Amino acid sequence: MTEIRNNWTREEITEIYNSPILDLIYRAATVHRANHDPQEVQVCTLLSVKTGGCPEDCAYCPQAARYHTDVKVQKLMETQEVILAAKNAKESGSTRFCMGAAWREVRDNKDFDRVLDMVKGVSQMGLEVCCTLGMLTEEQAMKLKDAGLYAYNHNLDTSEEHYDKIISTRTYDDRLDTLENVRKSKISVCSGGIIGMGESHNDRIGMLLTLSTLPEHPESVPVNALVPVEGTPLEDQPRVSVWEMVRMIATARIIMPKAMVRLSAGRVRMSLEEQGLCFLAGANSIFAGDKLLTTPNPEVDADKEMFQILNLKPRKAYKDGQEPHVHFEQIPMRG
Repeated sequence: MTEIRNNWTREEITEIYNSPILDLIYRAATVHRANHDPQEVQVCTLLSVKTGGCPEDCAYCPQAARYHTDVKVQKLMETQEVILAAKNAKESGSTRFCMGAAWREVRDNKDFDRVLDMVKGVSQMGLEVCCTLGMLTEEQAMKLKDAGLYAYNHNLDTSEEHYDKIISTRTYDDRLDTLENVRKSKISVCSGGIIGMGESHNDRIGMLLTLSTLPEHPESVPVNALVPVEGTPLEDQPRVSVWEMVRMIATARIIMPKAMVRLSAGRVRMSLEEQGLCFLAGANSIFAGDKLLTTPNPEVDADKEMFQILNLKPRKAYKDGQEPHVHFEQIPMRG
C-alpha cells in the first residue's frame, strides 16, 4: 500500500514535477492503480445558487462586482429550484452535488438558513452534498455538517508567493483558516487551484507543497485551467497546454495518492484524447453539466460518449465511508 506522507519537501516535489513527462505519467498511473479503480471517475455537478455581485477582486473571476463581464447578478435561488436541479443531476449520473454562492464569507442570516435547508434536501437524496460559499467559521461549518454537508470546497488558487498578484481582498492565511475550520468539523475537504494565471512552475509546485503538507491531505483536489473571461484582469492570458495540466495532475496524484484529483475548469477546451491523458495521469473526478458556475463545460451527452469510449464508470456516492442505498444512471460500457 502507498505510504501517505505529509512531510514532502519542495525539492522532492520539484524533482517529481520536472521529471520527463512520459516517466511522470507512468509513475502517476502506477500510484493511481495502487490506490483507486482506474476505470472509476467521480461525476460531480456544480450549481451557482447565488450568482455575481461578489465584493472580492479575484483576477480570474467574472462574478466580481468590480469587473465588467456578462455575468448578471442573481439573488439566492429558492430551495425547491435547487432540489430539482440536484434531482436532474442525479438522474444524469452525478453522485456529488456542489452548490456555489458568490459570497466573500458566510453570514449568519436568512440566506445561510436557506442554504442549510438546501443541504438537508440534497443530502436526503443520497448525493454527496458539497458547498463553496467563501470563508466560514468553525461554528458555521458545524451547522453545515449538522445539516448533512459532506464536503466543502475552498481553493488555495495558487501559491502563497503568487497569491497577492491575483487577490488582494483576503489573505492566504484566511484560506488556510477556513480549511482548518472545515477539517475541525469533520467535513471532507476539497481544495486545489488554477493554473494559467501568469504563475511560474515554482508557484505551481508551491501550491502543491502547501496542499500535500497539510495535517491531512484534502480528500478532493481540483486542478483548474484558467478560462479567460473578457472584462477580468486575466482576459488575455494564453491557454494552458494539456501537458501542463497532465504535469499538475500527475504530481498531485503521486504526492496525494488517496485524494480524488478533479479535472475541473478548462475541460471544455480539451479534446477527448487530451482528457484521456489526464485520466491516465491520475485524474478520477470531473464536473458534469453545461456550466461550472458561470463558465462553459462539456455537455452531458459528450461526457457520456467519452465514458463509453474510454470504458469509464461513475463512482458511487459514499457517506462517512459507507455506500448509501441509492440508484443512479449507470453509463453503459463498451466491451
